[in-house]
Amino acid sequence: MEIISQKISAYAEECTTPESALLSELNRETNAHVLMPRMLSGHLQGQLLSMLSHMIRPTRILEIGTYTGYSAICLAQGLQPDGFLYTIDINDELLPMVNKYIRKANLSEQIKTYTGNALEIIPTLKETFDLVFIDADKINYSNYYDLVFDKVRKGGFLLADNVLWDGKVLDPVSQMDADTKAIVVFNNKIRQDKRVQHVLLTLRDGLMVIRKL
Repeated sequence: MEIISQKISAYAEECTTPESALLSELNRETNAHVLMPRMLSGHLQGQLLSMLSHMIRPTRILEIGTYTGYSAICLAQGLQPDGFLYTIDINDELLPMVNKYIRKANLSEQIKTYTGNALEIIPTLKETFDLVFIDADKINYSNYYDLVFDKVRKGGFLLADNVLWDGKVLDPVSQMDADTKAIVVFNNKIRQDKRVQHVLLTLRDGLMVIRKL
């Protein structure tokens, strides 16, 4: 399902601060050489992540789902000088590419990469986070949320990507696949959570912005 028309999306990108040369290079390499390049945050969402990070001015960020590192680089742009971003991905094949662009962005001292199962890694992180970005396997969105919630400071933020899932969240339940059902369960979980304020943005494939009260 095309949630936002291509013409409107293109116009929005024209009216948005352009990608840096580095992010443009990463974007091109991802699209040319990596499976499922639509998983990349891309220009418009990347600029929003950077903007939100600059507004929050985080000291600690957790990203669940690194992919090729585009969103990590965008989020890290708003870090405090002594800040760190921790990013987790299960795919070790992409790690050389991720590390290459982290080095090119001069962020090697501020971004720590983890490879493995986020459900196992998150409990080992002894940090309090100002900002968490969830963009990994959809089946575990609710599990990731539960694991990180107590690690987010009061007034901190959580972001969850792909919460419209190509519009499939509007399908009859009988027609939903497992990923769609998991996203619907997650969205309902957030709607019912009295500990947070939240807004679902219809940006690309849907971005849930959550503030811990």
